[in-house]
Amino acid sequence: MLKRWNFWAGAGVSAFFVVFALRGLDLRQVWVDVKDANYWWILPGVLAYFIGVGARTWRWHYLLRPIKPIPLRTMWPIVVIGYMGNNVYPFRAGEVIRAYILKKKEGVSISASIATILVERIFDGLVMLLFVFIALPIVPGLPNWLRQTVILASLAFFGALIVFLVMAARPRLSRRIYHWLITRLAPAGLQSRLLDLADRFMEGLASLTSLRDILMVFLTSVIVWLLETVKYWFVMHAFDFTVSFFVLMLMNGVVNLATTLPSAPGYIGTFDGPGIEILKVFGVAPAVAAAYTLVLHAALWLPITLLGFWYMAVTSLSWGDFGKAVEVSTDPEHKPPLTDTDFAQSEV
Repeated sequence: MLKRWNFWAGAGVSAFFVVFALRGLDLRQVWVDVKDANYWWILPGVLAYFIGVGARTWRWHYLLRPIKPIPLRTMWPIVVIGYMGNNVYPFRAGEVIRAYILKKKEGVSISASIATILVERIFDGLVMLLFVFIALPIVPGLPNWLRQTVILASLAFFGALIVFLVMAARPRLSRRIYHWLITRLAPAGLQSRLLDLADRFMEGLASLTSLRDILMVFLTSVIVWLLETVKYWFVMHAFDFTVSFFVLMLMNGVVNLATTLPSAPGYIGTFDGPGIEILKVFGVAPAVAAAYTLVLHAALWLPITLLGFWYMAVTSLSWGDFGKAVEVSTDPEHKPPLTDTDFAQSEV
């Protein structure tokens, strides 16, 4: 991983945001504020967060129903391991990791799983934008970088949702289009494999054919992110400042949109820089804003990561089992494309 250009590109983005976050800060005062925090408030925050993870698990279960009904007790550890993978690998490799584990455990096509995960990410992005738009009326002055981020993210997520909805509503037309593109643009030796992957991907979009299912996924996504904002609110009480819940919704929306950028593992910098800036806009002292954001980041990262390691151990998974998934998710030039057959050839 250390030899790949995209790893260092992500590290460069993280370094930029770290410098952006720490510029002009009194680091001694930041450390004092970190030490003086009342860490008991983190406990109810962690509880709220894991209730949100339960909602994420139910959402993925719901998206997978047209493909295969899978018990929630089976999906919970897979989701936890996937989010652990996002925290320790760059480029959200945990998404591919949980698709890989689901293939090994339940035989669900990796391509179909990836489609449902992309649907999750699109709805997450839309909810983040919703949070930003709800909070905008109370913002005293929207910074240019935030305005540009909101505009670009809106175009990206709404555009992706429209494409997926059209593909789900017109599957025959979609198949004709990608069949035409693949047979004319892809090398002859890869065409059958790419067509098979595309067909399986289409299976994962089945949940977007029903308005009821779309609304159910959207409402679940709102619940997921409101629960995460509740964690922001609990952790805030560990520090000597107060902002409204709407401000924390804005912060949650902005930092999670920023973490879609390439970064070092654990969203270093891309979470912290925007979070600190949002709080400063609302009058929070820079050192307190930095201390809160760093502790919040650690409180979001550590519990799910430790639980993921534990599930990884009890299910006899090894880091070697994740090698192919990570390679595909971090190396766009990987040849040949990884298929479900490739994953099935390695035993967990």
